[in-house]
Amino acid sequence: MSHLRREQPIFSTRAHVFQIDPNTKKNWVPTSKHAVTVSYFFDSTRNVYRIISLDGSKAIINSTITPNMTFTKTSQKFGQWADSRANTVYGLGFSSESHLVKFAEKFAEFKEAARLAKEKSQEKMELTSTPSQGGTVKRNVLSVNKPVIKKESAPGDLQSPLTSESINGTDNDRVTPDTPQHPEARAEPSQNALPFSHSSSSINKHWEAELAALKGNNAKLTAALLESTANVKQWKQQLAAYQEEAERLHKRVTELECVSGQTTGIKSQKTELNRTIEELELALKAKEEELERLKAEVESANEFRSQRDSLTQRLQETEVRNQTLEAQLTDLEQRLESSQLEREAFRKSLRSLLELLDSKIFELNELRDALAKLLEGS
Repeated sequence: MSHLRREQPIFSTRAHVFQIDPNTKKNWVPTSKHAVTVSYFFDSTRNVYRIISLDGSKAIINSTITPNMTFTKTSQKFGQWADSRANTVYGLGFSSESHLVKFAEKFAEFKEAARLAKEKSQEKMELTSTPSQGGTVKRNVLSVNKPVIKKESAPGDLQSPLTSESINGTDNDRVTPDTPQHPEARAEPSQNALPFSHSSSSINKHWEAELAALKGNNAKLTAALLESTANVKQWKQQLAAYQEEAERLHKRVTELECVSGQTTGIKSQKTELNRTIEELELALKAKEEELERLKAEVESANEFRSQRDSLTQRLQETEVRNQTLEAQLTDLEQRLESSQLEREAFRKSLRSLLELLDSKIFELNELRDALAKLLEGS
């Protein structure tokens, strides 16, 4: 299986890389002069996630994500995490907050995936180490097999496919665990076989079967070593490709530095443009102030207009009310005039009645006087 199929980048971004000062444990030390590519890699064989970044041919980040890691955002564009295996703290400075948020989301996602992968691996180890038969002989056989399982997993933890240091040390790291494996595995059965030297031939056959199993495991380790050797070749090819890319980038930087010598005229033009921009900004500010003043005047005019409309409406209501009162006053005047006419007519009739009454009284007096005279004459 080739390295490209075994470990592939699944997310990449660019950032400035820092490491904590190992002496003070407080200050940040930049490990890259400019922004570099920082990638998440997934190893499908070991089922692990790693963060890797190269500055030219040098690996400045090679961190395996574990479930107990935490990525902390310390500012809008800076984040950090601690790697206990590398005994350091990595820091990344991004060009924008969105890049930092995306990197943090991927970190949390791959951290959860690493946790699930670790749980599955522990379940498989528990199933592998569960005894299928009881007895003292089976426990001794398991004690022989357990170191073999650890030796198989040890070389994988030392793999570092994208760094020259890990490539140079791959063969030694993988051969070293295999060297003492068989003496330990064979010495322990010889010590444990002493109490069973006089046992039946079935026990001897059982030990022979266990020895054959150990040989099979040794063959598997040898095959894994051969496969890792083939992977080393792939890693060297990829490292050479990275070196070529680094050389191309260095040439590009040199070209840009040559172009920067021609920026003097551009700087003077930029200064003039900045001055013009400042003048335009001042004019724009004056126009904005005038616009604000006009807006205030318009608002006051609108307020006056609303007050005028309100007063006009109130005046119309007052005029309607005055017309109603005038109509009522005219009616009252007419009624008063008619009542005065009626009173005058009543007074005239009363006067005529009084005059008539006076004339009647006078006639009665004359009649009384005449009657009195008649009585006196009789």
